[in-house]
Amino acid sequence: MAMHSSRVRTRRPRGHRRMSHLSVNRMIPSVLTLLALCAGMTAIRFAINGKFQYAVFAIIASGIFDGLDGRIARLLNATSRFGAELDSLSDFISFGVAPAALLYLWTMAQWHSLGWAIVLFYAVCCALRLARFNTELAAEPPPPWRANFFNGAPAPAGAGLLMLPMFFGFQWGDWIARSPYLNGVWITGIALLMISTVPTVSLKRIRIPHHFVVPTLLGVGLATAFLTTAPWPTLICVGAAYLGSIPLTVHAAWRLRRAGAVAESVAAAAPAAAAARTLPAAPPRDEIAPPPNEWRH
Repeated sequence: MAMHSSRVRTRRPRGHRRMSHLSVNRMIPSVLTLLALCAGMTAIRFAINGKFQYAVFAIIASGIFDGLDGRIARLLNATSRFGAELDSLSDFISFGVAPAALLYLWTMAQWHSLGWAIVLFYAVCCALRLARFNTELAAEPPPPWRANFFNGAPAPAGAGLLMLPMFFGFQWGDWIARSPYLNGVWITGIALLMISTVPTVSLKRIRIPHHFVVPTLLGVGLATAFLTTAPWPTLICVGAAYLGSIPLTVHAAWRLRRAGAVAESVAAAAPAAAAARTLPAAPPRDEIAPPPNEWRH
């Protein structure tokens, strides 16, 4: 009895669970997201100090980190709800707040309160764009044709398009690119494009054929060379190519939506046609026997 009484069993509370240890590889996506967040905050610091070119490079670096974290998370099977929320917060700071502050300090401060209202409108549209994207992930799966496109411009693309007048100013001077009239209209248009439902290109669904892999790699290397030697004309060409692709994606989305509607109508009509084929055929009219009381002519 003494031996049994000396053993005291303690029960652990059921509401608490031990957190499983995470490997370093599974933490890499979150680290990249934090690097993107830090780059966006650093861009704001550069803008406050008047170093606008460094601020642009910081936002571009944030876009590179943002493009890598999601893909690496899927490759490492390290996706989580925590990572998704952290990525959304980082996107709002890096591509919503930082570009808005940058454009305000670069040109829109000349309009004082009106300039601040315009850049604030862009930041609000960026937040709404990210919130809509998060709700679409949790909602029902979209139609197959919609999965190939984004609804409106994504946050990184919107930030890049927003800074397009700055690229012109850095390359050819501020005599027109820094005009608050031009930038006010431009900022408002990009903000509306972000919250619109205009289909834009999504690189996630693009598949490169095997015989185009080597030319694609050569093209990436050539673009990198131009980016390091002539960054502003290269970024202007990238922005122009993205804007030029919007009519093409709208036309492609219209064709895919029309093909999907035709396929749905055919699929809906197939059961009715099959049921019609199973009904017995009616006998010919001349083979129908007349009633007994009918005169035959």
